[in-house]
Amino acid sequence: MDNLDRVTGWWIFAAIMLSIAGVLNIIWGIAAISESSFVTAHGATYVFSTLKTWGWITLILGVIEILAAMSLFSGGGFGRWFGIFAASLVAIDSLVNINVLPFWSLCVFALSVIVVYQLATAPEVSSGVPQ
Repeated sequence: MDNLDRVTGWWIFAAIMLSIAGVLNIIWGIAAISESSFVTAHGATYVFSTLKTWGWITLILGVIEILAAMSLFSGGGFGRWFGIFAASLVAIDSLVNINVLPFWSLCVFALSVIVVYQLATAPEVSSGVPQ
């Protein structure tokens, strides 16, 4: 079976969502690393670590999402599992950061769960017999 036969509309949706979220996470990560005041309130307290650490984590997650999206666009099976891994990490990260932007974190979590669910469903195998 050719790699492109497995690509469905949901895979393309997942790849687009991962690429958009990846770009946004890269931007948020850079902003957090530079300790911009629009990321969170000045003088905010964290459960552990600092804003710079969370910025690096978000930046790395953004790069992982971009790589997963590129792999999904190529249509390989590795992209499917790597996309599930990336979306799962982002879902966990969004719940950890829920105190910064609650509504945005819940939206990112919901989209990550949709991406994981759609990538986890097995692709339909065509038998080659026309119907």
